[in-house]
Amino acid sequence: MDPFLTTLYVMVDDVCKTCVLPASSPGPPAALSRSDTVTWALCGPWPGLGSERGLYRSARRQVRAAFPTLPSREQCKRHVRPHHEARVACLLPRVQVWAAPRCPYEALDSSGIPTRDAKRRGAGWLPGLADIGWSNRLGWYEGFHLLLAVNPLGVITGFGFGPASTKDQPLAETFFALRRYPHSGLASVGAPAYGPYVVDKGFEGHANQQTWWRAYGAQVICPPKRNSRAPWPKRLRRWLAGVRQIVETVYEKLWHTFRLDRERPHDLSGFQARVAAKMALHNFCIWFNGQLGRPLLAFTDLVDW
Repeated sequence: MDPFLTTLYVMVDDVCKTCVLPASSPGPPAALSRSDTVTWALCGPWPGLGSERGLYRSARRQVRAAFPTLPSREQCKRHVRPHHEARVACLLPRVQVWAAPRCPYEALDSSGIPTRDAKRRGAGWLPGLADIGWSNRLGWYEGFHLLLAVNPLGVITGFGFGPASTKDQPLAETFFALRRYPHSGLASVGAPAYGPYVVDKGFEGHANQQTWWRAYGAQVICPPKRNSRAPWPKRLRRWLAGVRQIVETVYEKLWHTFRLDRERPHDLSGFQARVAAKMALHNFCIWFNGQLGRPLLAFTDLVDW
């Protein structure tokens, strides 16, 4: 645990000092520094802890020396939310380290994130933000629609999300536009890919793909429908499915290893904080496995809590 936590803290501290503007707030100094807070937030989704409450219990019992001024659990949660920008910044250095420019393509895919039982009455905690949509994996659900870009190594190069009812095409167009014309408040989408984006049939539409290429320089490889006048041969469809398998593997890590399916946020900032922490931790674990000579996506036994 000590090498993992120490390496994570050093990386976070370097990012906070070089890539994020200094934070200023009135009143006495916080119990945890910004580097301490972001490190704490990134450890939250770790498998085996079960929840943030489990992280707090484990920290008090095993790594209290690393957080000598650890406040109450409620204070820790309040510390975490204002540092969304720092967590997003921690996502990007791992992309650069793993030589994203050398990757010949990026796999792009979307998935649903439930935040509330769709059959419950009332508007819920996020009215106007989360709504009801359809997912092939979940069926009808209430929550958000997540879009991920992943390189062949499994590194998340960017992400974004919208209401569950948002279709793949408009979500992808916004994603490509923000990569082509960056916005400081939406840095999580990352930088433009150096090769084409490999997608599934949910992003079909020749007109859309032409627009994405002309307006944003985003080349998309998308299979046609089976009833198309020019269907792909079976061998080519199998090749595309194999290329896209990496993004399916990354989603499986986020759903089951980092508990993305179990988020039940009451506030949008809290949801953003947790999603960014999971993405940054995923990329850090890939880099850390590479340093140890382990399989890049072997997360389960990386740390013995």
